[in-house]
Amino acid sequence: MGKKLNYKRTFFIGLAFLSISSFWQLYDNIIPLILQNTFGLGETVTGIVMALDNVLAVFLLPVFGTLSDKVDTRLGKRMPFIIVGTTLSVIFMLILPVADKAVNLPLFVGALFGALVAMGLYRSPAVALMPDLTPNRLRSKGNAVINLLGAVGGVSSLILIKLLVGKGLRPDYMPLFTGVALLMAIAIIILVLTVREKKIAAIVKEEEAVWAKENPEEAKLEALKEAAEKADADKAEASQKAATVLAPEVKKSMFFMLASVFFWYAAYNAVTTAFSRYTVEVWKLEGGGFADCLMVATVAAIISYIPIGLITARFGRKKIIMGGVLLMAACYLVAVFVTEYTGLINIAFALIGVAWAAINVNSYPMVVAMGKGADIGKFTGTYYTFSMAAQIITPVLSGALLENVSYATLFPYAFIFSMLAFFTMSQVKHGDVKPVKKDSILENFDVED
Repeated sequence: MGKKLNYKRTFFIGLAFLSISSFWQLYDNIIPLILQNTFGLGETVTGIVMALDNVLAVFLLPVFGTLSDKVDTRLGKRMPFIIVGTTLSVIFMLILPVADKAVNLPLFVGALFGALVAMGLYRSPAVALMPDLTPNRLRSKGNAVINLLGAVGGVSSLILIKLLVGKGLRPDYMPLFTGVALLMAIAIIILVLTVREKKIAAIVKEEEAVWAKENPEEAKLEALKEAAEKADADKAEASQKAATVLAPEVKKSMFFMLASVFFWYAAYNAVTTAFSRYTVEVWKLEGGGFADCLMVATVAAIISYIPIGLITARFGRKKIIMGGVLLMAACYLVAVFVTEYTGLINIAFALIGVAWAAINVNSYPMVVAMGKGADIGKFTGTYYTFSMAAQIITPVLSGALLENVSYATLFPYAFIFSMLAFFTMSQVKHGDVKPVKKDSILENFDVED
């Protein structure tokens, strides 16, 4: 009792993340097509709209995450936010294809803004639900399950795009939006029916008490670990009032590391935001044909987590990150010369998925390693600030190039930013710690969101 992760329960908890991921896959790929093909917006304005979700996230995620920490309802702390957020998201989502068909831009923009706010309402509480209902020592495995469910949500949405989007510049998107809305709603309904937040929290507490009694030595070590984590958190909170001091050489590495984060997110996000439009404009694909490449990349990333975890333990994080960045840059360079959709591009996107997994698995731990002994909380926030800033700026910047120069600038743009990331990463001299071997294969999927 309390010794192993409750996989069934964690699977149901992960349905919230499945719901979230399915929405964002739809948002990134279909909204730009509607903005341009229905409402005639230019690529620059489209980029501004596509950056809006990240702008809102900066403000909404910490607010609703904090609010969910403080509330206490019959359904629990997180579940009310998940239920209300999903319900509002589904309602606003179903208005979008109606506004598209009626060519009603104010209605579309209003519904889109409402959907983004609703998603911001429940994203932080949904992510926090698993740690709430999982013992600390089992959270790495729990997070791995959550990440896998998120990947399933993204792939499911891509499958629906491929099957339900008709040909032509202005297909009827109602079947697609209805399909994704149903997927989200069903996922959350199952979550609500199977996960009684307050009851499970009480059960977990009882199981932990029994486990601690049966395993006194392990419990003592766990208590010491949690006390150390609390001390680190208290130290981080206190140090927010004063500047964090790093050794000059470590500070230089941190600067180059954060610059690398910005550059590779700028490259990757430019492609994911504009890819559906690029395939129509350059490769002349119709309907949801572009979804194949993205599905290949997602599945390849999932498959690669385990081998990446193994080789990182042998070669270290920096080498694997630089290899991932270089591989990603090479694939973008290949895509520059692809003028029509072929099997070659699927291979390139599979390698991009592997490269992105290699970067994601190792980048945040390097920041944490450099920040040890200082303000880890502050550097965690800074890490996400740089990644978010890239995702706010790059849709606008790359969109302006698409509009004012040519769609042929997309992959050169991604290549250049990837090579910038490779250069800045080469200047990072600290934080390259070889991770210990994972306790289980599943824990290789435990990556930061």
